[in-house]
Amino acid sequence: MLTYSFENRGNESLYEFLYKRIKEDILTGALKSGEKLPSKRALAKHLNVSTVTVENSYNQLMAEGYLYSVPKSGFYVSDITSLKPLETTRPERTHTEEKTRPPYLADFTNNSTLADTFPFATWSKLNRNTMSDYAKELMTRSPSGGIYLLLETIADYLYQFRGIRVEPEQIIVGAGTEYLYSILIQLLGRDKIYAVEDPGYQKITHIYEANNVSCVHVPMDRSGVMPKALSNSGADILHISPSHHFPTGVVTPIGRRYELLAWASDAPDRYIIEDDYDSEFRLAGKPIPSLQSIDSAGKVIYMNTFSKSLSATIRIGYMVLPAELAEKYNRELNFYACTVSNFDQYTLYQFIEQGYLEKHINRMRNYYRIQRDAILSCIRQQKHYDRVVIREEHAGLHFLMEVSTKYSDEELMKRIAAKGVHISCLSQYFYDKRKAKKHTLIINYSGIAPEKIEEAVDALFAGIFE
Repeated sequence: MLTYSFENRGNESLYEFLYKRIKEDILTGALKSGEKLPSKRALAKHLNVSTVTVENSYNQLMAEGYLYSVPKSGFYVSDITSLKPLETTRPERTHTEEKTRPPYLADFTNNSTLADTFPFATWSKLNRNTMSDYAKELMTRSPSGGIYLLLETIADYLYQFRGIRVEPEQIIVGAGTEYLYSILIQLLGRDKIYAVEDPGYQKITHIYEANNVSCVHVPMDRSGVMPKALSNSGADILHISPSHHFPTGVVTPIGRRYELLAWASDAPDRYIIEDDYDSEFRLAGKPIPSLQSIDSAGKVIYMNTFSKSLSATIRIGYMVLPAELAEKYNRELNFYACTVSNFDQYTLYQFIEQGYLEKHINRMRNYYRIQRDAILSCIRQQKHYDRVVIREEHAGLHFLMEVSTKYSDEELMKRIAAKGVHISCLSQYFYDKRKAKKHTLIINYSGIAPEKIEEAVDALFAGIFE
């Protein structure tokens, strides 16, 4: 007869404690395969517990496959000889340090938003409003593309600030652009050839390759992607950032934009993906009109995110599909659940609708202008300023600094890192390394604390020229 003491069961219920003891005996071999267990009534009487306790223990063991029952015969131990014996004791947990970057004095590759610039008070207030005003809606599943109030507000925002005329039904909200790219690949087809800019943001290439689609790299000139090279590439889909290219800062002029639209219109399955990732932060003149706003043939897929305007950790992006593709999405892919929580969607809806986003962008535009000017001022005061050339300082949240030096880019980055500054070079973003432009640093200033600017620039120049 099975005998167990219940004295040291702690907070466990009787049936759970009994279930674990029997399971342990089966795993350790104390109870053999095919061995018959006592009846529920007999074991309950022997252990001085209720029949329900034994019944619940046996039922759990049968559900997990450790016991089986034979009608009018009883309960038997299952054959588990093919299973690897389980450790019954909890392993000792060792603390491992989280991998972090070296503690740089300054990181000019950092795209993050400083905590001091995020509107925490407003966001917190809207969070509370969301819980009190939208309690019922928070418990209702969001449509695949996102809640209609947010889509409608984004559509109004795009018309007012980017000159884009779209219906809310054309907008798809997702948790970051990476997710939206994967949706686009399913929508457009894995048999298509996707073209990206060279040089360009390499993560885009990695995303396409990870989704098992053909990806080609099209060279650029001072006006953006070269149309002849694009035509010769055999591409069906072109992925570009015409209003502010990363990392060169190139803005595609109107003439080249119409050439690219003409290329897209030459075949029914051709489309252009317009990545408008930081168009809000052009620091000189008015924002450049989007490519989508001059597209009359429904060939441009517009993509943007709130990562730059708010924070990368918000993880809310969106895309605007041409009407034909929006219909296809609703017909074939609307079984996908929206990857942004209702809570975040309703909070963002209020943030835009009540004018907070516009105010925040205006404030951040002034902040970044002061930030950029402070960095440029420090650069101009450096002893070796005559050996550098600043380019594309008006386009967005980074600019280029060409350096006259004998060192290779790899040596240059190591020397600068030794002074406590993390930097990247333009040459790193070329797919065709033969055409890579050397000795050009990318100065991304969005994540530099204002009080560290002078020290950071001094260290940067010390790494280059000392």
